[in-house]
Amino acid sequence: MWIADNWKDYEVLDSSCGEKLERWGKYILLRPDPQVLWNTPKKLPEWKKLNGHYHRSNKGGGEWEFFHLPEQWSITYGDLTFQLKPFSFKHTGLFPEQAANWDWFREKIQSANRPISVLNLFAYTGGATCAAAKAGAKVTHVDASKGMVAWAKENAKSSGLEDAPIRWLVDDCVKFVEREIRRGNKYDAIIMDPPSYGRGPKGEIWKIEDCIHNFIALCSQLLSDKPLFFLVNSYTTGLAPAVLTYLISTEVKSKFGGHVISDEIGLRVKSNGLVLPCGASGRWEAEK
Repeated sequence: MWIADNWKDYEVLDSSCGEKLERWGKYILLRPDPQVLWNTPKKLPEWKKLNGHYHRSNKGGGEWEFFHLPEQWSITYGDLTFQLKPFSFKHTGLFPEQAANWDWFREKIQSANRPISVLNLFAYTGGATCAAAKAGAKVTHVDASKGMVAWAKENAKSSGLEDAPIRWLVDDCVKFVEREIRRGNKYDAIIMDPPSYGRGPKGEIWKIEDCIHNFIALCSQLLSDKPLFFLVNSYTTGLAPAVLTYLISTEVKSKFGGHVISDEIGLRVKSNGLVLPCGASGRWEAEK
């Protein structure tokens, strides 16, 4: 498992009864987590010192309950600064476990000793975009949500990247990739974080189990003659890491050689040292 162990401003304090207790900077949040299937004693005092609690509804969705929590605040990860704000469906605008991937591809970019162009698809609030740009890459950031792209720009500015070579695009990722292929554009690295389910601007339905293979195959056509890496993230329950290895091997390794490895990503729980699983990632990298 790849564990995001280098955080100082974030930690999972404890987990029990379908919820995880987290510290985001100086604020304590309690949020549902489908992986927390255990019912362990809640001994930490922070269980009773919450700044925010997301209550899940039996009918789906849920709502936040706040206790002295600002509308927005920031946390840092090394030389990156991210703006946080609780919004619909329990999210804060950041997935801290992804730092395990940021560290991996930052090293790849920095040690490449050549200009690297990165395409970040389903790019959300720009954690990976900021990490790649900070490592010196030229980044194209694509997300279908105008609000998420605006938030990502805010994170870039907070991280001192307002003048970095980042291209910000509000677009359907599949349509964008198809147009880039027709234009003949190429990228040295591709990052994608596709949703389990979504709808395109014209009502197109995205279901990851139906679409992911074709989309990876499509994206492989955008890789340059000397690609550096290809990263696929998934939070879809039941999509095993070995599935990502198979997909990436079939469509990327078969064309460019190199190595594929996939695993769970996770966060260590402070109360007991165990690791909370947080999805899966598949990584392809070129031969060294």
